[in-house]
Amino acid sequence: MSTALNHPIISSEEIRNIFLDFFKNKQHQIVASSSLVPGEDPTLLFTNAGMNQFKDVFLGFDKRHYARATSSQKCVRAGGKHNDLENVGYTARHHTFFEMLGNFSFGDYFKKDAIQYAWELLTEIYKIPKEKLLVTIYSEDDEAYDIWAKSIGIHPDKIIRIGDNKGAKYASDNFWMMGDTGPCGPCTEIFYDHGSHIPGGLPGSKDEDGDRFIEIWNIVFMQYNRDEKGVMHVLPKPSVDTGMGLERICAVLQGVHANYETDLFVPLIQSAANITKTSDIHHPSLKVLSDHIRACTFLISDGVIPGNEGRGYVLRRIIRRAIRHGYKLGCRQPFFHKLVDDVVRMLGKAYPDIERNKQNIALSLKQEEERFFETIENGMNILEESIQTLIKKNQKTFDGQIAFKLHDTFGFPLDLTADICREKNISIDQKGFDEAMEAQKSMARSSNKFKMKIDVDYTGDATHFSGYEAMECKAKVLALFQDDMSKKELLKGESGIVILDTTPFYAESGGQVGDKGMIKTSNSSFKVEDTIKIKAKIYAHFGVVETNSLKVSDEVMASVENDSRKNIMRNHSATHLLHKGLKNTLGSHVEQKGSLVDESKTRFDFSHPKALTSDEIKSVEMFVNQEILNNTDTEAKTMHLDDAKKSGAMMLFGEKYADEVRVLSIGSSKELCGGTHVKRTGDIGAFKIISETGISSGIRRIEATTGFNVIHYMNEHVSIIDRLAHDLKVPSSELLSKIDQIQDLMKEQEKNIQQLKSKIASSESGNLSKKAISIGDVKVVMEKLGAADAQALRETIDKLKAELKSAVIILSGVDQDKVTLAVGVTHDLVNKIKAGEIANELALAIGGKGGGKPDLAMAGGSKPELLDQAFSDCLTQLKKIILN
Repeated sequence: MSTALNHPIISSEEIRNIFLDFFKNKQHQIVASSSLVPGEDPTLLFTNAGMNQFKDVFLGFDKRHYARATSSQKCVRAGGKHNDLENVGYTARHHTFFEMLGNFSFGDYFKKDAIQYAWELLTEIYKIPKEKLLVTIYSEDDEAYDIWAKSIGIHPDKIIRIGDNKGAKYASDNFWMMGDTGPCGPCTEIFYDHGSHIPGGLPGSKDEDGDRFIEIWNIVFMQYNRDEKGVMHVLPKPSVDTGMGLERICAVLQGVHANYETDLFVPLIQSAANITKTSDIHHPSLKVLSDHIRACTFLISDGVIPGNEGRGYVLRRIIRRAIRHGYKLGCRQPFFHKLVDDVVRMLGKAYPDIERNKQNIALSLKQEEERFFETIENGMNILEESIQTLIKKNQKTFDGQIAFKLHDTFGFPLDLTADICREKNISIDQKGFDEAMEAQKSMARSSNKFKMKIDVDYTGDATHFSGYEAMECKAKVLALFQDDMSKKELLKGESGIVILDTTPFYAESGGQVGDKGMIKTSNSSFKVEDTIKIKAKIYAHFGVVETNSLKVSDEVMASVENDSRKNIMRNHSATHLLHKGLKNTLGSHVEQKGSLVDESKTRFDFSHPKALTSDEIKSVEMFVNQEILNNTDTEAKTMHLDDAKKSGAMMLFGEKYADEVRVLSIGSSKELCGGTHVKRTGDIGAFKIISETGISSGIRRIEATTGFNVIHYMNEHVSIIDRLAHDLKVPSSELLSKIDQIQDLMKEQEKNIQQLKSKIASSESGNLSKKAISIGDVKVVMEKLGAADAQALRETIDKLKAELKSAVIILSGVDQDKVTLAVGVTHDLVNKIKAGEIANELALAIGGKGGGKPDLAMAGGSKPELLDQAFSDCLTQLKKIILN
């Protein structure tokens, strides 16, 4: 089989390898793709270009041992400025995840070589006909024009100059800037002509957004440095940054027009069709699924967990958009995770991390699907009913308040609601949504307690930290502050901040709390209650003067509280061993997500998709305690960051490190850490996990303690066991079997109680039918049934439906302050009256939430005193609906 280019089809894998090998033969270093989580660039949500990992090299902050590089970089554009999400599935080339092939020169070759390399690869290696290619250049870049026209030999008609087409000098599609200041320069882009049968105009024309002429390669010439005034200065060593989307070049070389027709997507589309049982292989939803599973697979592999903020929220949006498109195809059970194996099979060779992490990826996706499927049906019912109401009224704007309710109650991201509305040519009331969101945030803010703001104006010398070597030292008072104001003296009883020239006090950092202790002169003392950094190397000691006064320039003795520091060191060192133990037990996907180390415990947050089993917890505890018993020396070394990486030291995702870092080796653990630690593992004493919980989707939290605190913890639990054994009159060894007996007895009693409730409700159903109100031809039953629970209410509704034939039934049960409501509507009425809407309105009236299907819905509330009024209002509304 051949393509339109008259050569055999080559696979995406071959296209990628040919690119990298070509530049390797041109003395380029092949550099592995960086993570999708840009660890050293807080300005980026996700890695979105090949140059991201070389940004500091281009800026001059970093140096590599090579001057030429090439890579195939994983990229995501699905949030923030670069957001292609809503277009995915409906265009030929929009994707959330894509691969960017690139070659880079760091002050080495420049325009002529960069252009010649690109032309040689495209026309001689990939064998794209020259007549199918055209180029754009920046209007003032005569050098690039001459290279294309004279060196390459492109006809001038196929060299298009693009000026400042975005409203300002250098604001052009063909002038690239890293930011408002810094390296920048003109670029030249290579376009492929898909043929006159495809609509679209030349680059720079009014029809340039068509699909005929598609950019396949962008070559940026970084030759200027832009200053704060906008003045361009010529760089002494200009550089080159290029990017070619693998998906686009695959479409060209495989003889198809749309990226979704290439071998990067066709197998995924076919698998998605099989899983969703969809016969229409061209359905846009299948394209959405094929794209989104790639993004989700790589994001989760790189440590992103579905959540409610930042990167986790973007991932959750992508997953939920995929689920919605599966729902549209008829899926009512988790299905999306089943596509992970296909992605791994196709891309695992190029990116081995997804092969190693595939089980965790699939499990994380399945859990997210299960959560969303629990609420999607109710949310979709409300959404569809609201859309149908708008269509009947010939209105085109969806209520922002309802959109917020879908977001807040059912987990529908706004863009998912907007996506569904867009299909019906309906827009979202953004203002109404924003107002509802702000109202909720205001309520949350009003209930928060704010910490004191620290804003001291200190510009003096930095503090030297001596706390690794000793817990006390001589020092000099450099400054004093009270209520953010500089002071010459703090008097007895006054609270304030002390800044010293040297300190043994560790300042809160890296999850470790600040030290406590005393700062003393010969006749005064200042009690340090906390230590933090107010700037990079300025240590602020918070506390109160206990005797006499403390003055600027006083010579003092600074002493850390011995027991407190030792407990903190035990807990911090144990945290490193815990991290190592979790990786050993659960797998390499475990990544630290947060920590708190104080004198009583360590709290460690980490990525893992499910709760640990008791055996896994025991395994981790055993590992840590074995390391403690081994009593090995701990070792801290300062080394260059590159050397630390080569040594295998663990680093945190998203953490920015200096060139010189501190590497701590403790037992079999090796991590970058600036905290204080024990000298030998045996100094930890003992280790015990106190609790293991989930704090958000895919994030677990372990709390543990060490040393004498373990003994205290065990003594407390032994006392509880002894007390239980005494009260239950059994030996402690028989406690579990005794508790099992009690639980079995309770279950039996609860079953009997439920049966009695059902009998009572059943016996009352006959009486209830007699109390039915006739409104036209419809019977309405609206009654309170004592403390009846949800099951009893549902059973009663089923019996009344069968008896009354055409009816609306609303029943309640009240147990102390808890109200349970059930609403039933017979099938002949559901087109006119919906149980879910009634339940929701009643729930709002009694301080709760509700919803369900058109024929049966449930609700709950916490204000039983409002139930009578709610019933009365509901009856009035029903009369209007039925009689109209």
